[in-house]
Amino acid sequence: MPKLAPCLWFDRDAEAAANFYCAIFPNSKVGAIARYPEGFPGDRAGEVMTVEFELDGKPFTGLNGGPDFKFSEAVSFQIDVQDQAELDRYWDALLADGGAESVCGWLKDRFGLSWQVVPTQLGKLMASPDREAAGRVAAAMMKMVKLDIAKLEAAAKG
Repeated sequence: MPKLAPCLWFDRDAEAAANFYCAIFPNSKVGAIARYPEGFPGDRAGEVMTVEFELDGKPFTGLNGGPDFKFSEAVSFQIDVQDQAELDRYWDALLADGGAESVCGWLKDRFGLSWQVVPTQLGKLMASPDREAAGRVAAAMMKMVKLDIAKLEAAAKG
């Protein structure tokens, strides 16, 4: 089976981003770093070109490709968490040093990458056969920035 790994385009921050993410997620590590060679078009000789890293054992590549492309909310990474303490830990860590909160459990880290920090309970609450309960959960979630598991569960109960 082929290896499938996201390649994240940065201007010049791929190595800093890899180190940042690896410090947040367990089972993570920075791997091989390739540098721009002499004679390569542009002014980047010796700078980091790519960095391979793993987040919780999943492979990623960071590419310092220049300022042409930016991240958007069209692509995000979802983190399924078990409880509010875990949700709070990831939320706070990803916002550190310049991240920005969004809505409904979404945020952007300081590099502009979008993340969703989502309790595993949310899917079950939203898929409830009790459509009124699911609607209350959805309405409660739409008013939140960081998700609050207790409030989502209370909304489900009415």
